[in-house]
Amino acid sequence: MEPKSSLAGKTVLVTGATSGIGWEASVTFACMGTRLIMIGRDAGKTAQRVEEVRQRSGSSTVDSLLCDFSVQTQIRRLAEEFRARYDKLHVLINNAGTVFTKRTLTADGIESTFAVNYLGPFLLTNLLLDVLKASAPARVINVSSSGHYRGTMDFNNLGFERGYQIMRAYGRSKLAAVLFTRELAKRLQGANVTVNALHPGAVATSIWDRAPAYTRPILSLAKRLFMISPSAGAETIVYLASSPQVEGQTGLYFEKNRPKFPSRLAQDDAVAKRLWEESARLVKLSA
Repeated sequence: MEPKSSLAGKTVLVTGATSGIGWEASVTFACMGTRLIMIGRDAGKTAQRVEEVRQRSGSSTVDSLLCDFSVQTQIRRLAEEFRARYDKLHVLINNAGTVFTKRTLTADGIESTFAVNYLGPFLLTNLLLDVLKASAPARVINVSSSGHYRGTMDFNNLGFERGYQIMRAYGRSKLAAVLFTRELAKRLQGANVTVNALHPGAVATSIWDRAPAYTRPILSLAKRLFMISPSAGAETIVYLASSPQVEGQTGLYFEKNRPKFPSRLAQDDAVAKRLWEESARLVKLSA
């Protein structure tokens, strides 16, 4: 872990900050002396978690904002509220994520796994890009997964109107995160803002509580025997946010603090560009 002063005084925003690896990363960032903004969905839980981070870290510069990443109007409101309260953003951690056993649609009519795990981060990052550029050097970290290796990208069936399965939807959303990382890095060339994706490891978190009932005994056993703790899973997030060893490195995919080749599809620039264009349409992002 880097010295506590590596991010001291810097503004760090963490989505999905009230549980799992987002929560553990938040504690570490607070201990480093950052100005930390924790993003959660539930007001009561978020307030409780902020207080717990303050107590564990001894930091008084821990704030929170609320957002449900399945709702685009809330993401836009989050960006506006952030701008109203802060003038800098040095590190953006896109960590919020979920899965759904059955295909569900958001209020915007988008498949929910894709919306929360990918489109939400895509929209928020774009809405805050000018703040990141003005705060440079700055970093964007997208939490993906090794599940992206099994991901597909069918633009004629992007929301799995046909053939929905929980792991197919999850894999696609995490593949999209890596493709987004690649395309955003190209668009940020010369801006002194880096963007990287990561696999945190097989982490024992609550994200899989929505898995099909028949898989839960297996997942429960796996959590005890094979999965790492959320604290261990947060380590690569903190590394990418703070380490001088990755300064200037961008557009990469990391596992265990080391760059690794993502899937062949994740390295396809044409697919990355088309995904960006389709995503911009889905979130009504102006040019």
